[in-house]
Amino acid sequence: MSKVDLELKKAFAELQMKAVETSQKLKLADLQIEQLKKNKKRSILTDQEISTLDPSCKMYDTIGRMFMLSPKDQIISDLKKEQDAAEEKIKGLENSKAFLERSMKDAENNLREMVQQRK
Repeated sequence: MSKVDLELKKAFAELQMKAVETSQKLKLADLQIEQLKKNKKRSILTDQEISTLDPSCKMYDTIGRMFMLSPKDQIISDLKKEQDAAEEKIKGLENSKAFLERSMKDAENNLREMVQQRK
């Protein structure tokens, strides 16, 4: 085999490894995004239901494996914080997902250029 063939073979192997690794990271990011969206939706629905209740109604907040009596305002603010945190994490994951997709396309383009130069 010539030197060119070995270089192309090595480049293809590296691209394949990078493609598998990137696809796994993309799937993981998708799963995390879906889970965060579900959590956010649940906290929004909980917030909507709690807002209809009377402020004098006793409300309990979960802390680990126990429930603590908490004021309505505290529970609503905790739900808002949870929603905001989920939104920030979703944005971060979407940005990293876009970066992974761009890096994969760049690697593919580099390999195509290498093949075109060898012809």
